[in-house]
Amino acid sequence: MARVKSKKYQGVYLNKLANGDVSYSFTYKDEGGKKVWVTVGKKSAGITEIYTYNKRNEYINKIRLGEDPLEAKKIRKSKVLDDAYQLYIKDRELHNRALHDEIARYENHIKPTFGAIPIASITPEAIQKLQKQKIDEGYSLKTVNHIINLLSTIINVAIEKELFKGNNPAKKVKRLKVDNARERFLNVDEVKLLLDTVKDNPMIYLFCNLALSTGGRLETILAIQKKDIDLNSGTIKLKDFKNNSTYTGFINNNLHSLLGDLLPKLKANDYILSGNSEPLTARQIQVPLKRILDNLFNKGLKPNDRKNRVVIHTLRHTFASHLAINGTPIYTIQRLMNHKDINMTLRYAKLAPDSGREAVKGLFFS
Repeated sequence: MARVKSKKYQGVYLNKLANGDVSYSFTYKDEGGKKVWVTVGKKSAGITEIYTYNKRNEYINKIRLGEDPLEAKKIRKSKVLDDAYQLYIKDRELHNRALHDEIARYENHIKPTFGAIPIASITPEAIQKLQKQKIDEGYSLKTVNHIINLLSTIINVAIEKELFKGNNPAKKVKRLKVDNARERFLNVDEVKLLLDTVKDNPMIYLFCNLALSTGGRLETILAIQKKDIDLNSGTIKLKDFKNNSTYTGFINNNLHSLLGDLLPKLKANDYILSGNSEPLTARQIQVPLKRILDNLFNKGLKPNDRKNRVVIHTLRHTFASHLAINGTPIYTIQRLMNHKDINMTLRYAKLAPDSGREAVKGLFFS
């Protein structure tokens, strides 16, 4: 028999069962205005209409105080974040999407804090605490936003796959405002200083030369194998994991010499940086190189000073900036950077020698 609305108490319903017993339930609207049904119990267990009505009022008062009356129940039924992450990864693999950045962000930044706890236990306050922690650790505001966005996406997967019923707490966390007005790049003397500093570390020296010659991102350079390099044509096939594509890079003279000595020692599927069939992890480059860059260029700068700090990605901007300074056409730079949107490349146009600065200086009054 269907639920019957109580004649005495608002929001209370009775359901007469086949065995003659009565089940009591009530309804209310959650903070999002969604109607929620709660079954309280049976008459045979001592539950009454007035008890059900009082329980409903208790729930409504909790909502008015900003609490979730179903929080304990949700936590008991909720899967942990690691479960949702595994579903997220499977879905990304199914659609052949690049995973390198996501895996690194989850393993290094999200999993240690939230991986093993129920999704229903994750609160906006806890996410804000992680946000602040990552800023204090010196990560760029853009990177911190990437971390929080990934966490939000994984929780959305949990909601979609019904691992968790509730609202996404990450939606209540305000993202950090990132100022991309300027991008730091190394001048010629700084490039020489960096290469001279790392020349006794073959792995880091090779990485820096690859980055400065191709403009490839960290994960792109880690993925370069012997078979991707053609010394005769001076080209390297590069994998763009961000855009899920491949493109062609070119080899400058210094890198050509390095690779000429290295390639004969490697097999076709060996990775250039590791020297064997297994690629290096991002941290094997990030940890030692960050220490070097901080010592050379970042003394006295605040950890979150995105405009002025030199980081690994600065090598990519250095590559593009010097192409522009040397008069390379903007569409050529776009192709060499594998930018899908020309607006991403136009930030370098102001560095071009034909930017119009000299022409304007002499205008009308030359």
